[in-house]
Amino acid sequence: MTAPGRRSSTFTRLLRHGFTDPSAAEGLLDGAELTEVRSDPVLLEALGATADPDLALHGLVRLLEAQPDPTARRELLDTLVAAKPLRDRLLGVLGASEALADHLARHAGDWQALVTYEPRDLHPGVEEFERGLAEATDPVALRVAYRRCLLSIAARDVCGTIDLAETAAELADLATATLRAALAIAEEAAPGDAALCRLAVIAMGKCGGHELNYVSDVDVIFVGEAVGDADETKALRAATSLASHMMRICSETTVEGSIWPVDANLRPEGRNGPLVRTLSSHVAYYQRWAKTWEFQALLKARPVAGDPGLGAEYVAALQPLVWQAADRENFVADVQKMRRRVVENIPAAEVDRQLKLGPGGLRDVEFAVQLLQLVHGRSDTSLHSGTTLDALEALAAGGYVGRADAAQLDEAYRFLRSMEHRIQLHRLRRTHLVPEDPADLRRLGRSLGLRTDPVVGLQRAWRRHASVVRRLHEKLFYRPLLDAVAQLAPGEARLSPEAARERMVALGYADPASALRHLEALASGVTRKAAIQRTLLPVLLGWFADSADPDAGLLNFRKVSDALGKTPWYLRLLRDEGAAAENLARVLSAGRLAPDLLMRAPEAVALLGDGATGGLAPRGRPQLEQEILAAVRRAEGGEQAVTAARGVRRRELFRTAAADIVGSYGTEAQPAAADQGALVDLVGDAISDLTAATLAGTLRAVVREGWGDTLPTRFAIIGMGRFGGHELGYGSDADVLFVHEPREGVDEREAGDAANKVVAELRRLLQVPSADPPLLIDADLRPEGKSGPLVRTLKSYEAYYRRWSLVWERHALLRAEFVAGDADLGRRFTELVDPLRYPADGLGEDDVREIRRLKARMESERLPRGADPKLHAKLGPGGLSDVEWTVQLVQLRHGHTEAGLRTTRTRAALAAASSAGLIPAEHAGILDEAWVLATRVRNAVMLVRGRAGDTFPTDPRELAAVGRYLGHGPGHAGDMLDEYRRTARRARAVVEELFYA
Repeated sequence: MTAPGRRSSTFTRLLRHGFTDPSAAEGLLDGAELTEVRSDPVLLEALGATADPDLALHGLVRLLEAQPDPTARRELLDTLVAAKPLRDRLLGVLGASEALADHLARHAGDWQALVTYEPRDLHPGVEEFERGLAEATDPVALRVAYRRCLLSIAARDVCGTIDLAETAAELADLATATLRAALAIAEEAAPGDAALCRLAVIAMGKCGGHELNYVSDVDVIFVGEAVGDADETKALRAATSLASHMMRICSETTVEGSIWPVDANLRPEGRNGPLVRTLSSHVAYYQRWAKTWEFQALLKARPVAGDPGLGAEYVAALQPLVWQAADRENFVADVQKMRRRVVENIPAAEVDRQLKLGPGGLRDVEFAVQLLQLVHGRSDTSLHSGTTLDALEALAAGGYVGRADAAQLDEAYRFLRSMEHRIQLHRLRRTHLVPEDPADLRRLGRSLGLRTDPVVGLQRAWRRHASVVRRLHEKLFYRPLLDAVAQLAPGEARLSPEAARERMVALGYADPASALRHLEALASGVTRKAAIQRTLLPVLLGWFADSADPDAGLLNFRKVSDALGKTPWYLRLLRDEGAAAENLARVLSAGRLAPDLLMRAPEAVALLGDGATGGLAPRGRPQLEQEILAAVRRAEGGEQAVTAARGVRRRELFRTAAADIVGSYGTEAQPAAADQGALVDLVGDAISDLTAATLAGTLRAVVREGWGDTLPTRFAIIGMGRFGGHELGYGSDADVLFVHEPREGVDEREAGDAANKVVAELRRLLQVPSADPPLLIDADLRPEGKSGPLVRTLKSYEAYYRRWSLVWERHALLRAEFVAGDADLGRRFTELVDPLRYPADGLGEDDVREIRRLKARMESERLPRGADPKLHAKLGPGGLSDVEWTVQLVQLRHGHTEAGLRTTRTRAALAAASSAGLIPAEHAGILDEAWVLATRVRNAVMLVRGRAGDTFPTDPRELAAVGRYLGHGPGHAGDMLDEYRRTARRARAVVEELFYA
């Protein structure tokens, strides 16, 4: 008898054997069912070896209670104690699966299925499982027989008699036998239908790949043909009836539950297509309409039930099409986009628990392997396997994947699949989520052999393997390319030149030979520089492939690396600062402008980092002016000073372009900016501030060079057009007015001469040919246009505007804003023109008609011959001109009374007009959307082509690059053009109502 307050020896032994509730376990052992064996050390040791000893003991007691009589109970106990194979199998199952314990409690004799331990029982195939299901003639009996067969697989699995791959293969074989049995039941119920048709069941997905889970949808496709001269329509109707009945037999819930859902949604047209098609219909669909993912799915197609001849014909007809999929345009991009879409659709709360779909999950391995199979399987039949681990082994043997990488992926995949199996086995429920309950995690860890600290050990092993997958799954595609050209590992199988070329073409490289030469130049050798490049390039190649022009990205990277390769910080920056390498890859492959700016001063790569010296956020005008004016002061002469100012401008243009590209493309850490208007404002503000600061510095340099500290006349530069509106693009000229005012005691002629010399020298210096992009000054919006003087005094402006100003000049002055020079003179100029641009009486009807006439004339005269007006971002219907003139007409009419309209910015004026009720909110939203899109199109054209343009490029690759910038994936340039036309059409309808009505 145990003394009060002291633990019994049994209690202590139970704790030592892994029981978490030893009191309850002690009670169960003291029950009548286990009286005879309660003190048997072999039983306790066997229970302690299970994943969950408490669960195993509880299941054993339930099984004993379910035995029909004492003789049966005695037989079970005697066999349990005497036969180690049965003991390990039965208790192993009871400790791992509550659902199978329930089955044994309902079918108390099924434990006998675990008694035999013959060699033939170790690896049953389809035939053995068919024998196990042979007596099932209805859905309920089929479920019972299925569970009995599943019991034997689970028992050998948890005991380690079979490994993961063998378990998955046996589960697929059991599914095959089950589908055959279900089809037989359906045919027996409708012999007339069976006589009319030939029906083949093609397994897809994990069942087709011979790698099924314990609980998974079984994906299938049905093929049907008429028998003899039977009518095809009637035969297909009969086949559809049989297929539907077969699916229900497996899927419907009965008193014995269900088996698993049969899913036919991988068929042509998905759930919208017919359930059963003829073979010729299947072939026609895949030849004409199938998407890339559908060929990827066909990798695993395998006939499993029904008419074997028809199934073989199906595979023979469609397999050749599978291996042509890699020739499709945007093949790699389509596969990778599909993978990203899967990740994006995971609920946020589940991402960190997803074994299958999350980053570093099973799907990453499967997608990577399938991608490589499709690329290289065209010329290498050894890769034609539907089983992930077999395909991975074949890829490594052929040199398509590095052996070390393949070994790590194989280990990680086996571990993650084993986790998935054990999670599903517990309750036989379809799930891919790692449990959160500590008891579930403990059982899961113990089931995988982690006994010391199962929860911590499980979390650590899971994260480690997921990290391996995340690190390798993309690099898997690219690293062998480097091995092929660098040739550093003697004895390692590596890609043949033809296989390397195939892979580069699949990635979207138009000139694979040149691309491989660039890789060889970057990665060959034993230097530290080459070693770092070999680490970086697999990831960079993936980012280049994600662009519209991978060739340009790789070529530009080589140029930058050649220019900076000897600097100590360059490769270290790319290797150690997470954002820098990806930002650089995006910038180098997005078009010509940003790389051209970078090549002129490659050290600007430092801006792409995320450290203290990096950062892509544009700098404000005060900071820019301070830097440029300091550089001007240090310079020895005017030309040197302006060269320094233009150098700052070039660097800051690169910063802005890089920020715009990265924001538009997005990165792995930060998705693409959702607010396109914010990106437009960022570019417009940044370039306008930069232009103003450059003019301020150049003006200071010119004055100092010619007159010392003080010019004989006060001088100011007024921004006009997009410059004054803070809406400059990458290719915009700077529209300006020049105004001066003689200082006291200075002759007007002397002051005028000085002002004109300043303007002439300023324009010359900003356009001197050099490595830096020129800044073109356009003063055509001055009074009298090109016929008038370039610079006027403030009094001259006042006299002109009072007597001669035309409505177009008042219209143009809506954008006037002081940008550089004498701030007081600039303020007084603004005060001078305010009554003109915001007239107290608004606009008369004659003025309105004149504005409309001018706009129509401008569109007819300036629209380039042959251009499609509907795709002209500036002058076309619904383009920039439409929106801006509509907003500016409202400003001219109501600016005097509505303070919010007194702004030079289009979007701000539009928002103010909407707030004041002058433009309906819905109309304002349509106009704003169109203006932002048209502005982005112009920015994209300049970024991609390196020269300004108002229309979409005609070159397919350039058009695709514009599409990527605007958020349209590979192969969707047509969608981009449709979106632009639709947006512009809606805006034009609003303009017709507001501007022309």
